[in-house]
Amino acid sequence: MVADPPRGDPKGFEAAEPTGNGAPTLLPKEDPDPAGGRCCGSRERVRRCLRANLLVLLTVAAVVAGVALGLGVSGAGGALALGPARLAAFAFPGELLLRLLKMIILPLVVCSLIGGASSLDSSALGRLGAWALLFFLVTTLLASALGVGLALALRPGATFAAINASVGATGAEEEAPSKEVLDSFLDLVRSVFPSNLVSAAFSSYSTVYESRWINGTKVKVPVGDEVDSMNILGLVVFAIIFGVALQKLGPEGELLIRFFNSFNDATMVLVSWIMCSATLPLMMKCVEERNGVAKHISRFILPIGATVNMDGAALFQCVAAVFIAQLNQQPLDFVKIITILVTATASSVGAAGIPSGGVLTLAIILEAVNLPVHDISLILAVDWLVDRSCTVLNVEGDAFGAGLLQNYMDRAEMRSSVPELIQVKSEMPLAPLPAPTEEGNPLLKHRLGSAGDADPCEKESVM
Repeated sequence: MVADPPRGDPKGFEAAEPTGNGAPTLLPKEDPDPAGGRCCGSRERVRRCLRANLLVLLTVAAVVAGVALGLGVSGAGGALALGPARLAAFAFPGELLLRLLKMIILPLVVCSLIGGASSLDSSALGRLGAWALLFFLVTTLLASALGVGLALALRPGATFAAINASVGATGAEEEAPSKEVLDSFLDLVRSVFPSNLVSAAFSSYSTVYESRWINGTKVKVPVGDEVDSMNILGLVVFAIIFGVALQKLGPEGELLIRFFNSFNDATMVLVSWIMCSATLPLMMKCVEERNGVAKHISRFILPIGATVNMDGAALFQCVAAVFIAQLNQQPLDFVKIITILVTATASSVGAAGIPSGGVLTLAIILEAVNLPVHDISLILAVDWLVDRSCTVLNVEGDAFGAGLLQNYMDRAEMRSSVPELIQVKSEMPLAPLPAPTEEGNPLLKHRLGSAGDADPCEKESVM
């Protein structure tokens, strides 16, 4: 008689063909080489880790190589010993990278903004969408203002201004006449409404001054001119309006919406491999299951917030823009500060949801205030670390906005429920009550009179 094996296969055994009574026979498992298995597993883990963090590792390696090469050049005599030709050869790879970044700016801004604006359905035009967009706008403006204020107060670029001047000195330049505040403000408004979309992609309107003799007096006359700088504000405004118009077309505009979304995805592939927006499903699950946010609220505000609400990116870009201005000893007047705030808030809508995507929008801000874009290389050296903190701020801002909007909607429903009940009660038709008779009135006590009396009964009130 064959004994039945235990119900669960013991460790180290595996089931073979069943025996005559139907019970499986347990055979010892073949123990693979433990040392070889651990070695292969370790190699695979290392390979996956390297593949997942390849961009960060290459960035750190490039920073180390750049610092070592710079120290070596400085020890050999510096930039004067190398000469302009060798310096241009060293700067050539960085120039190629910056040219690629400038090339991506135009399709990134236009396609991302058109796709984001067209994603607003009809409910976004109601109370929920209005409060959501107001929250995103206010928080992004506050983040931008905080970044500019901290950078102006701490002055991080003033310390390195002398170093930057010694490395990239180009000689004394003739100082241009100072620009009037009114002309700068009018140029900002003109940039919002470009006269030609094609020319806005590579030039912008700017007021320059010419010296003329009028009645024997030399005066400064403002003259409009097209400067070699992309009109970012005009493209942003056009893309938002065009996206809303496509959404209003309904089914007829779906083809163009899909085209711009596909073009935007292709642009993202050019910049990085991993999309930061992959955190969106996990964030929806957390706010719905742990924070008690309704699904119709979380699935409305979080996808829009993942594109529109970039508080961390706006704060970082404003600090970086002021840092680069201080590094190049370029003063920032009131109009330029307002331009940085408006451009950072508007360009954060089209910020790429990828690692180091804020560098692209930083180039947009620098172009808007005519700051040198080549100094982005200084930001790239530390962006792999700063980008993690910016992502935390962006995701936390979206989740906080969803919870705040849920609280607002709950309070609004509680306030509107009581007046509705009162109105229903006041509008209900009431059936007239039957007039009480004396016999059926419980407040009257009937007393029968005597047989000889004329009155049949006497009525006495109980009250």
